[in-house]
Amino acid sequence: MALLLGYDIGSSSIKATLLEVETGEMLAAATSPQKELEIIAKKPGWAEQHPQIWWENVKDATKQIKFKAKLKAADVKAIGVSYQMHGLVLVDKNKEVLRPAIIWCDSRAVEIGRQAAVDIGEKKCLKKLLNLPGNFTASKLKWVMENEPDIYSKAYKMMLPGDYIVMKMTDKITTTPSGISEGIMWDFEEDKPAGFVLDYYGISTDLIAQIVPTFSVQGELTTEAADELGLEPGIKITYRAGDQPNNALSLGVLNPGQLAVTAGTSGVVNGITGQKNYDQYSRVNTFIHVNHITQSPRYSVLLCVNGAGILNSWLKHNFVGADGNTLTYDQMNTLASKVPVGSEGLVVLPYGNGAERILNNRNIGASVYGWNFNIHKKSHIFRAAQEGIVFALNYGLDIMHKMGIKLTAARAGNANMFLSPLFCEAFATTTGIPVELYNADGSQGAAMGAGFGAGIYKNLEDAFVGLKQVKTIEPDIKLTQAYRKAYQRWVNVLKCQTVIENQ
Repeated sequence: MALLLGYDIGSSSIKATLLEVETGEMLAAATSPQKELEIIAKKPGWAEQHPQIWWENVKDATKQIKFKAKLKAADVKAIGVSYQMHGLVLVDKNKEVLRPAIIWCDSRAVEIGRQAAVDIGEKKCLKKLLNLPGNFTASKLKWVMENEPDIYSKAYKMMLPGDYIVMKMTDKITTTPSGISEGIMWDFEEDKPAGFVLDYYGISTDLIAQIVPTFSVQGELTTEAADELGLEPGIKITYRAGDQPNNALSLGVLNPGQLAVTAGTSGVVNGITGQKNYDQYSRVNTFIHVNHITQSPRYSVLLCVNGAGILNSWLKHNFVGADGNTLTYDQMNTLASKVPVGSEGLVVLPYGNGAERILNNRNIGASVYGWNFNIHKKSHIFRAAQEGIVFALNYGLDIMHKMGIKLTAARAGNANMFLSPLFCEAFATTTGIPVELYNADGSQGAAMGAGFGAGIYKNLEDAFVGLKQVKTIEPDIKLTQAYRKAYQRWVNVLKCQTVIENQ
C-alpha cells in the first residue's frame, strides 16, 4: 500500500493526515496538542511561539497516526508540509534557533513597513511587489536587526515556519518562491527575490535560504528525524506551501474565479487570478499561488481578518451556561440561531487579534456597539459575533471586487466556523456567493500536494481523487435584505470607530 503523509503547522495546533494514494481515502488524522498552543505576548501586539514546540507536536501527531492506522513506516512514499504564513524563524550556522518565532499575527513591525513604503515609494512597491512591505516577514527581520542586534549578528538564515519543519526533517535549509512572496520579498517584474527591499532594510541576501520549487523533491528524511518521528529514513519531502495557498489546493481551488475560504483562528478569503493585480492600499495581498508557472500564471489574492474563530473561542471560554459550565460551540450556535438577523441592533467588530491589514495595518481592538441591557442577552452576543466575522470578510471581498476580480463560487472545508449553520447562512447570503463545503483540511492538502510533487500523481487533478463535496449552502433570498441592512449598520460602526482611532 502506498501512503502520503501531510502536516499542517498551525499557530493553534499541528495536524497530520495519512492518505491512501489510489483512493485518496483518509486512513487516519491527528491533532496535537488537544489544547490550543500558547501564543507568547510579552507586549501588546506581539505574538511569538517557540519553533521547537511545533516539532514536538509534529512528533506527537505522527505517533498518533501510527497508532490509529497501525502504520507500516515503509508504506509512506512522500511527505508534504503546510504552515502558518508570514512568520520569522532565525537560526545560526549550527541550525539552532536564536529566538522565538515572530508569527503571523504579530504587529510590532507595522511602522517599519509603513516607513519602507514611503521611502522606497508606494508606486514602485506596488508595481514590483504587488504589495506594500507592510507587517510581513522582511519588516519583522528589520525589527530584529534594530532591536536585537546581538541576535541578528548570529543569524545564518531566515525561514518561515514550514521551512523550519522541513529543515528538521531533512537537515537542509530551503524555501520556495511562494514563501518568499508571502514575506513581501519577491520581485514580480524580475521573477526573483526583491533585492531592492533587502537593500533598503540593510539585510544581506545571504540570509535567504536556497529556493526550491513548491512541488519538488526538497530533501529526504534523515536518520535522526526518522528516529524521532518513527518513520523510515529516506522518505522524500515533496511539497511545501503556506496554509492559505495550501487550503486552496486542498479544495481544488487553482484557477481564476475560484475562491477558498477558511474561518479558523483567523478568517481568510483567497481568490485566484491569472493577472498581476493589487490593491493600491495593500489591504488585500497578492502572492504566488501553488500552481503558478510562467506559461500559466496563477496568483492568490488574499484577505485576512486576524480576529475570526479566535473571537468565537474567546466567547466559548468566557461565557458559561446556566449550570456554570462552559458552553459548547453547538450550544452557542443554538442560542445564536434564536436571535433574528442583525442581532437586534447589536454590532461586534472582531478585530481583537493584532493589527489588521484590511484596516491599513491598524490595531483597533475588538468592540461591541449598541448594547442594550434591556434587550440583549448572551445569545445576541453569540449571533453578533458570527455576523461580525462574516461582515469583516465581506468588507474585504468588496475590495477584491473593486480590483476587478470576479468570483463565482466559494469552497471551504467542513470545519471550524463553517460547522455553524448560522455562519454558513450568513456568509452565503451576505456575499451572494454559494458556499460549497468539502471533506478537506490543510493536512489533507499537504498530503495531496506531496503526491503530485513526488510524481505519484501525474497531474493535480489526479490528487483530488478523494475530495468529496459534503453540501452546498445557497444564499437565502428571503433574508437578503435583512443581511444587507445589518451589514450596512456594521460598516457604519466600523467607519465611526476608525475615525475615532485617527483622532
